Amino acid sequence: MQEEVQQLLEELRHAVTRPWAVMEVCGGQTHAIASLGLEELLPPGLRLIHGPGCPVCVTAVDLIDQAVELSLRPGVVLCSYGDMMRVPGSLGDLFSAKARGGEVLLMYSPLEAVSFAGSHPEAEVVFFAVGFETTAPATALAMQQARALGYSNFSVLCAHLQVPPALEWLMDQDEGRPDAFLAPGHVCAITGEGDYGRLAARYRTPMVVTGFEAPDLLRGILMCVHQLENGECAVRNAYGRYVKPEGNRAAQERMKEVFEPEDRHWRGLGLIPGGGMKLRREWEGMDAALRFGCGKSAHGADEASGCLAGQVLRGLIRPAECPFFGTSCTPLAPMGAPMVSGEGACAAYYRYKRS
Repeated sequence: MQEEVQQLLEELRHAVTRPWAVMEVCGGQTHAIASLGLEELLPPGLRLIHGPGCPVCVTAVDLIDQAVELSLRPGVVLCSYGDMMRVPGSLGDLFSAKARGGEVLLMYSPLEAVSFAGSHPEAEVVFFAVGFETTAPATALAMQQARALGYSNFSVLCAHLQVPPALEWLMDQDEGRPDAFLAPGHVCAITGEGDYGRLAARYRTPMVVTGFEAPDLLRGILMCVHQLENGECAVRNAYGRYVKPEGNRAAQERMKEVFEPEDRHWRGLGLIPGGGMKLRREWEGMDAALRFGCGKSAHGADEASGCLAGQVLRGLIRPAECPFFGTSCTPLAPMGAPMVSGEGACAAYYRYKRS
């Protein structure tokens, strides 16, 4: 692998003739880039921008507040991925709600929550469904399984998001628009390349589906640079061993059966048309927000006062450029969501780039 990395870096050094900015969309890629020190190895003039591809980081404050509210209701058990526990909302976070007596259980999958609902019929079990198109099929499967088993005490607080509308939103902004994108490999393994190809053509912006290991990332960056230097704009696949052009049709059909697009507020970005998923009408009986009449928070701010997480998520600044980074804002006392999540850019910089 080391020899391949050196060869790709050498190719990049010869390929870059002018400054270019490439945005990696996926938070997992951001952490890989930081842990491997890839930015420091790139040729001068080639800059990486860290994008909003961390679903935990961009989950709206309203949804965090609803999850906290549900966890504190008598008889309700709120099941959540561990990354969500310390994401701050206007009513605190799930960790503090648990300390105040809320019923919060960490789960590794929605099917685990379904199993819990089956073994605890006296409890109302709510799964906090967070994630991009990567995790949505598993949520859909869990709901289908709960319905098939007759578990009427299982419901979902849906916070699923769609990536292509967010990229479209970013490319419509005047400030901080990158020259090319590294498209998220895990998402494209589900959705395929189609939406990214349409965006590349519409905005004349190269997009390369990319993985997470050093050769994957460098090959994706190199394929972006080749397109930029040659004046091309198309979707290319540097992660062909996992991503097929058509994606996973079975997973797509499962999602379509349960979810439909909706406009959704992305924390730090704003309202993105088609940026979220909601349950279809025939599945609304399993919508926890409707079942329990969750109200929307009156608190409008995305983050604590002064927090620059929105600028980090848009790639306008790097985490270390925030005056609170590593002082007032740490993983144990986060001001914003990107310092909390395992895929957040601030958490990556705190772990790998403080020295």
